[in-house]
Amino acid sequence: MWSSRNQFDCLVIGGGPAGLTAAIYLARFRRNVLVLDSGASRAALIPRTHNYPGFDHGISGRELLSALREQAQRYNAVLAADTVTTLDTSKDGFLAQTERGGSIRARKVVLATGIIDEKPALPSLPEFIYQGGVRFCPICDGFEALDRRIGVIGPLNRAIAKARFLRVYSRHVVLLPLDRVLRVSEHEREVLRQAGIAVPFEQVADLDTSGTKVVAKLTSGASIEFDVIYSAMGARVRSELATRLGAEANEMGCLTVDAHGRTLVPDLYAVGDITVQLDQISVATGQAAIAATHIHNSLTPNYR
Repeated sequence: MWSSRNQFDCLVIGGGPAGLTAAIYLARFRRNVLVLDSGASRAALIPRTHNYPGFDHGISGRELLSALREQAQRYNAVLAADTVTTLDTSKDGFLAQTERGGSIRARKVVLATGIIDEKPALPSLPEFIYQGGVRFCPICDGFEALDRRIGVIGPLNRAIAKARFLRVYSRHVVLLPLDRVLRVSEHEREVLRQAGIAVPFEQVADLDTSGTKVVAKLTSGASIEFDVIYSAMGARVRSELATRLGAEANEMGCLTVDAHGRTLVPDLYAVGDITVQLDQISVATGQAAIAATHIHNSLTPNYR
């Protein structure tokens, strides 16, 4: 049990693909590493991904996470279900306190807490939208929407860019605004016109995902039927543990890191979706490998 040993070479906060990859590398470097996972990995909500290299027929997020956990434990990484509530610097690294009353000291910390997608605040949108016809990441699964009827819902300033990206996959893309007052510049109108993206120019009142199709209900009472709808609501970045210590972040909360994954806080690394990078599993695992290797090389050699 990790509670019987609260001093680690590295504490990894977050048990998604980024955090688990960092743990695998560090454990194979024969470092004492602890992963604390709150159980809220964004990857766990992926029904099936087809763009992660090596899985031509796709793999679910839960299957991928299970394989990564098993691999990390095979090399003696310690995994525990808990949430870090406070993280402070100390004379020998960091001191973390957890929701379950744990107190952990670590020489280095890897923050891999990820992001939370914002959902449209519509009356009947079910909690299981990740499993149905409402999606969030066109980079991940836009290809699977090839030649289908696609709706893009969100504030106009966010939805236009995502609608243009999805237009590559289908001629049938409709922008569904959530704005009460629709303000579209002449330039934006021309961009949408050239791309062939339709805009009803009235607010979406609700989404019905109870059937095989997704139906967008407009304020006028009209309805538009889609095969799939993409949300363009943005996301909340879970980077507070780092920013409280003085790490640099952009206006979204994404952390700035160097080529080794280091934040401005000494010995504090960040990997995955909380960094200013492309939100993709392949990017996250690559960042984790780089950070873990730098952590190992910067620690005192562990000759045994």
